[in-house]
Amino acid sequence: MPSGTAPLENTDPPTPDETQLLVQLRAGDPVAFEKLVRTYGSRLLAVAHRFLHNEDEARDVLQDALLSAFKALDRFEGNARLSTWLHRIVVNTSLMRLRSRRRSLEEPIDELLPKFLEDGHQALPAESWRDSSEMMLEREQTCSLVRRCIERLPDSYRTVLLLRDIEELDTEEAARLLGVTPNAVKVRLHRARQALRSLLDPHLRRQPAGRMGTAP
Repeated sequence: MPSGTAPLENTDPPTPDETQLLVQLRAGDPVAFEKLVRTYGSRLLAVAHRFLHNEDEARDVLQDALLSAFKALDRFEGNARLSTWLHRIVVNTSLMRLRSRRRSLEEPIDELLPKFLEDGHQALPAESWRDSSEMMLEREQTCSLVRRCIERLPDSYRTVLLLRDIEELDTEEAARLLGVTPNAVKVRLHRARQALRSLLDPHLRRQPAGRMGTAP
């Protein structure tokens, strides 16, 4: 079975609109394919761009993924959301493109991880952020900051973080896509989250009351 077309488990059933669209696609209706691109194209392009950081490459990946999906329609059982199936193929195709790149030497992640003293205490203890991370992530400006910091992570860690925390794949599925063990995914994800926290900390830590503009 081609990469990206494996059956999906534990997913919501397709909506009536998706079921009808799938019937039309299998019948070779060109209008249906155009509808598929209009409905899902922008979201799928954003997924590819998160992995590749390049608009042209992301568009190439989306085109390849949609072509792969079209060729595999007869193997899609239709017992899951069409959007979920397409998302999986785009993620897979993006990872294949990453692996095909000529890899340069990755910047080590060690400088981004917390430092510890000989007694085991953290050398620079993390300070409280101004607001809860949940509140901050709801703000457009902070979301942009988080994306920029994720882009600074080395590829092997950034990819795991994207798969688990952004694309919301489980550990086993991320491991299968990356060709590593589930334990390797867990270790990389833990280190990636630590590094991301270090990158975000200077921007989100609590400021003194005077600098926040509050009255003494």
